[in-house]
Amino acid sequence: MVGKGDGQNVSNVAVPNDALIASGSGGQAMISNSAPLLGFRVLEFAGIGPGPFCGMLLADLGATVVRVDRAIDGDKKDDRELQERYLSDVMGRSKLSIDLNLKDPASRGVLEELIAKSDVLLEGYRPGVMERLELGPLDVEKINPTMIYARMTGWGQSGPLSARAGHDMNYISLAGILSMIGPFEAEPVIPLNLVGDFGGGGMFMAFSIAAALAGRASEERFMVIDTAMFEGAATLASMIFGMRSNGSWIDERDSNLLDGGAPFYSIYRCKDGGYVGVGALEPQFYATLIDRLGQSENELFSKQYDKATWPAMRSAFSEIFLGQNRSYFEELLGDIDACTFGVFTPSEAIDHPHSRFRGSFSEVGGVSQPSPGPIFNATRPSVPGLPPYPGRDREKIMEIFQIQR
Repeated sequence: MVGKGDGQNVSNVAVPNDALIASGSGGQAMISNSAPLLGFRVLEFAGIGPGPFCGMLLADLGATVVRVDRAIDGDKKDDRELQERYLSDVMGRSKLSIDLNLKDPASRGVLEELIAKSDVLLEGYRPGVMERLELGPLDVEKINPTMIYARMTGWGQSGPLSARAGHDMNYISLAGILSMIGPFEAEPVIPLNLVGDFGGGGMFMAFSIAAALAGRASEERFMVIDTAMFEGAATLASMIFGMRSNGSWIDERDSNLLDGGAPFYSIYRCKDGGYVGVGALEPQFYATLIDRLGQSENELFSKQYDKATWPAMRSAFSEIFLGQNRSYFEELLGDIDACTFGVFTPSEAIDHPHSRFRGSFSEVGGVSQPSPGPIFNATRPSVPGLPPYPGRDREKIMEIFQIQR
């Protein structure tokens, strides 16, 4: 499997991927030469949310990701103030940026050379936008007949809803997911925009791109990937759909084993206003929890899977956890397998000893963020480079792609 940038920057030690940040920005991204996507080049047409997240995942694993931004005024390559403003753009980390005016013939020529020398084109616009720019699959295939053309929308490129606007909540509503989440006697609970945008969108797309790149080992050909976020969200719930078919899951939310209906898989408030998440599904973990809480002789906890006992069991759990602060239960249960942990804030997650031991979070430009992952051969992908502001890396990109303009 060979990428358009294959053979560049390869050595026996940690080396920079193609995304060498201009020296003035102070953000060189170091990637191990074992990074799985080292040597592959991705053109990401600037967007929001799941598209940039997909590009971030690919860049984290060594791909050279060039973000194509709209042209901006003035010379910004040394604009430290502008760089400062973009430090919080975590999904832009380790990427390069070039700003192009697609109506300008010279810029158009640069873009076509970038397309010709890249492996993947990533776009997340509504259906028809790229075609109107004369950058649809038929146009791009003429420039690069082995390009992987990755498209991501909420509803997909076809179907009666394909042209409709929407957001994560709409996609997971249609997928049947939102109806499953939240308490029975209240409205469904919005799970941030993680399920549709990022799980069913960006991550699903990154997986699809990686699969398409792997497929090149047997055949190099033009490929169009049509990722629909509502379908990706439904795929995440494949197990639940299976459980519905055999009667072990019902559509009435807050009534099942994994949706908060089971009192031993639920969240409880503590005396100090903190929360603990009880996930003692298996009998052995449940027994350990009940024993450590001093409730082994309490009949309310004697029939774990008897749904008739769940309301009284939940009330008993609530009373126990309301009696002490969260830290008390963290200490009480911290040395046993009771599958019960505190519900942490982002700051607490960053500072937890386990996170620190594994290097689960990094600080880039003063911004704390999840580290690139997963870990390959006991080595985590390197700390990412600074996210670019639009047009920051034009000269570097022209050099990498050997474009004479």
